[in-house]
Amino acid sequence: MKPVELSPVELHFRVDRLLARYVQCIDDDDLERWPEFFTDDCRYRIISRENADRGLPVSAIYCDSKGMLQDRVTALRHANIYAAHYYRHLVSSLQVLEAGEDFVVTESNYVVLQTLTDGDTHIYNAGKYRDRVVFDGDNLLYAEKQVIFDTYRIANLMVTPI
Repeated sequence: MKPVELSPVELHFRVDRLLARYVQCIDDDDLERWPEFFTDDCRYRIISRENADRGLPVSAIYCDSKGMLQDRVTALRHANIYAAHYYRHLVSSLQVLEAGEDFVVTESNYVVLQTLTDGDTHIYNAGKYRDRVVFDGDNLLYAEKQVIFDTYRIANLMVTPI
């Protein structure tokens, strides 16, 4: 099934479910499954709003393949040293901006709450997702996920995907 074959309501629902499963995967610390939300030749980047608005390429995190996403998870699990924490995503205002023959462009807002093992919860990051979703048979996958953050100061090492 392709985006143009779905009603606007069905398309919105399918993309919303993809986003819900995506953030649940991160929030449940099921990160080994995280790369499966992407195409093999995907692009994932976390970039400041300032750089995104100015068309500047420098990103806090940049991966241009599913293999790089898998490497990121491996490094997170075995090489990086960081304070143990949990994320909880709040997402809203999903909009389908464009639906083509085999892709959908969406935008949505997010806030990530971070809870450290001492129980202290704070707003870790806020911004918007700008995504390009493609159909792989009946499945939807991210061909591109841009995490554009408004938060200018990142309190901790950014290791976990947003």
